Amino acid sequence: MSRRTFIRKVGALGLAAPVASQLLSWHGISMAAPAPAPDANAVRGGTLRMLFWQGPTLLNPHFAIGTKDQEGSRVFYEPLAGWDPEGNLFPILAAEIPSLENGGVSPDATSVTWKLKPGVKWHDGKPFTADDVVFNWQYATDPASATITIGSYKDATVEKVDDLTVRVSFSKPTPFWADAFVGVVGMIIPKHLFAPYIGAKSREAPANLKPVGTGPYRLVEFRPADIVRAERNPDYHIPDRPYFDAVEIKGGGDAVSAARAVLQTGEYDYAWNTLVEDTLLKRMEAGGQGELVVTFGGNLEFIQLNPTDPRKEVDGERSSIKTTHPLFNDPAVREAMSLLIDRNAIQQHIYGRLGRATRNFINAPARYVSKNMKFEYNLEQANAILDKAGWEKGADGVRTKNGKRLSLLFQTSINAPRQKTQAIIKQACRGAGIEMELKSINASVYFSADLANPESNTKFYADMQMYTQSMTEPDPQKFMTQFVSWEVACKANGWQGRNVLRWRNDEFDALFKEAARETDPTKRAAIYIRMNDLVVGDNNLQPLLHRASVAARSKKLKTYLSGWDSTLWRLRDWHHTA
Repeated sequence: MSRRTFIRKVGALGLAAPVASQLLSWHGISMAAPAPAPDANAVRGGTLRMLFWQGPTLLNPHFAIGTKDQEGSRVFYEPLAGWDPEGNLFPILAAEIPSLENGGVSPDATSVTWKLKPGVKWHDGKPFTADDVVFNWQYATDPASATITIGSYKDATVEKVDDLTVRVSFSKPTPFWADAFVGVVGMIIPKHLFAPYIGAKSREAPANLKPVGTGPYRLVEFRPADIVRAERNPDYHIPDRPYFDAVEIKGGGDAVSAARAVLQTGEYDYAWNTLVEDTLLKRMEAGGQGELVVTFGGNLEFIQLNPTDPRKEVDGERSSIKTTHPLFNDPAVREAMSLLIDRNAIQQHIYGRLGRATRNFINAPARYVSKNMKFEYNLEQANAILDKAGWEKGADGVRTKNGKRLSLLFQTSINAPRQKTQAIIKQACRGAGIEMELKSINASVYFSADLANPESNTKFYADMQMYTQSMTEPDPQKFMTQFVSWEVACKANGWQGRNVLRWRNDEFDALFKEAARETDPTKRAAIYIRMNDLVVGDNNLQPLLHRASVAARSKKLKTYLSGWDSTLWRLRDWHHTA
């Protein structure tokens, strides 16, 4: 199909401009705006001081299981391209975005050729070349490396064409080719430092904690979960960037104190992930030092109901897929739980403008959003469902069936809105005869990649858990790997699999594979809607809120944020204004 014909067909769909442009970008036709010229009002020099109350614990993007580590890595490492706020591809280490027009994307959607930006250097002065790009593919796909990025690279073959050109090939038509080397999963590490540690020795690499990247800032100091200090890279590949002489990321504390340090006291320039009740944030904003930045993409706050048994150990592993949950294996219990979550109350009284109540897993872009999933809060109906299923209330008001007590452990990270959400759900469950114990875990522990940590969300040693999942691409393919059977988090893969829920469904697996090769955008969207309805309809997954990315910044700080990429995706352009 010619470029002109394709554009005409996209236009005939009657889609909004950002949606149409994303359809075009699947086929390599980018509509991203060029990088801005240097800001005449920018103040150069000084230190950018940021608060990340979940401080980075490692700085290797291939092991960055949590957002905190992805953000820390992005200070130093860069991908070939990122995602702008409209969901368009934006070149970073690439000289240009591949397209049908420039020959970068094959007409049959089985290969994409990236041309690399010339003259890029690693922080130690070594040249960045195609060898580094090919190595990252080898590193990510080596099973012994146990990377979390393997899902983005395992179905591709990457070869060097010349020092500044690489070709990514696929065994079948791949409509969404902009995954490997793009965005959060695309950050590239240097071959000359990591090659000796590929495979089983991957966790031993000194550079896991001492990054040497191509980014606008280079490492000065890193203390895990505490401080990241970096200085301006004088050899950065973009003239007149970055603006600051130094960057500091301070970890620790909590979202409330972080927001206050920007909005009220002005001690810091930027506070990441200020997940605080909206009413409190509005009071802080009245202090006049800073302002709130609300950015919507595809992020989701949700609850998982464990389909496996977190208390039974099999081959040294709890929550094993060889077990079934003694309570949630009853569909009636899962259905009742859905009715006991007052999503509207959670949105209105806790999140305000920072979230939208939903029962969909996919909430953007609009063409992928199901209109079939509805939600309601109905305590009476939940009781009736449990009564009919044979769960009888005892003298203490807690239901039992066949000797099993309807008692649940519900865990999440320490965060005021989440604790309030837990309390709302616990109160509703009490009215339905469900006993609930609440557990709050320090965020640095809950989202830790430490394989020995029993309290991480990936281990899922609880009946229920809650957190936010970031949709880092304006396409659901990567996002929906969280429910394919081959991505189950387990001991064998170091609990690095994306399917933390451990939910499995043969139809879902088949649909995922179908969507991955479907080149018709309308058909592809319909497949993802069906996948959404399958996982949500089974009730092991309980979506709560379409979450905004929320941050606080100084009124003098200019930031460039995107709901489809990491917070620091364009840190090079951040600056103070006069």
